[in-house]
Amino acid sequence: MGDWEGVRLHVVTGKGGTGKTTVAGALAMALAAGGRKVLIAEVEERQGLAQLFDVPPLAYEEQRVASAPGGGEVYALAIDAREAMHEYLAMFYRLGRAGRALDKLGFVDFATTIAPGLRDVLLTGKAYEATRRRTGDHFAYDAVVLDAPPTGRVVRFLDVTTSVSSLARVGPINRQANSITDLIHSPRTAVHVVTLLEDMPVQETADAVAALQAAHIPVGAVIVNQVRPPHLAARSLPAARRGRLDHDDVLAGLRAAGLPASDRVVGLLTREAADHAERTALEKTQRTQVDELGRPMYELPRIADGIDPTALYELADALAEQGAV
Repeated sequence: MGDWEGVRLHVVTGKGGTGKTTVAGALAMALAAGGRKVLIAEVEERQGLAQLFDVPPLAYEEQRVASAPGGGEVYALAIDAREAMHEYLAMFYRLGRAGRALDKLGFVDFATTIAPGLRDVLLTGKAYEATRRRTGDHFAYDAVVLDAPPTGRVVRFLDVTTSVSSLARVGPINRQANSITDLIHSPRTAVHVVTLLEDMPVQETADAVAALQAAHIPVGAVIVNQVRPPHLAARSLPAARRGRLDHDDVLAGLRAAGLPASDRVVGLLTREAADHAERTALEKTQRTQVDELGRPMYELPRIADGIDPTALYELADALAEQGAV
């Protein structure tokens, strides 16, 4: 399992717009390679996984959404707090249909309002159950990937079981909260943070890593998404950044490529090269800041044509090649 041997629950978070759902899907595909069975679950009611895997909207039941190389399988689930509450009431209080009758009276909304953390306990509780479920002598899933809320809310989402545990000091709710807390704070969990090489995402990543560590929640890797390869040789970047690329060299390159060669085109290319060099320098600075976080770092390429199931295989391969699995 690469860098994360023994991890059963992989939580994926990141600032909005960094592509955390895509990365979560790629990680699930990578984990499933070689004949393993992996569950990926979402909690934000956005149906992002259905779009990612190009399947109909997910329901509150696990369904197969993709095959992985070597005979692996990826299953997906949209965790809904209301359905989780019905399941919870049936499992721990034997209410069955009576639980759904309570819902008609607004019980779920009432319960999650007076105990706001209860909603997150229901959501994380379903992932917890999937990590420990067994089929005979084996786990039902070799790993569970949780597409979690963004970095600004992830610590509260994962650690809210502590407050609920103190709210309900005895009974099934207390036991469930304590069990989830034990899993989240154990080496069986790793929280991976997705970022871009830009100021705000990197800063939020640093803040999230610090907050997770302060809460004693295991931090996994920092996954840098949408990395663009440099289009200029390293030795050319300083001159390009200053707008001083050799005019004759650019003209010669255009002619060799069979492209229009004129002073106007050279001027346009020189300005584009300056922008590219500036961005490359900024990304180098951001990469250094990510390195300083002291966590394993993986890089995923920017895929210009958009993300589809085929692209997920490419991203999963990139994670595997870097030792993520």
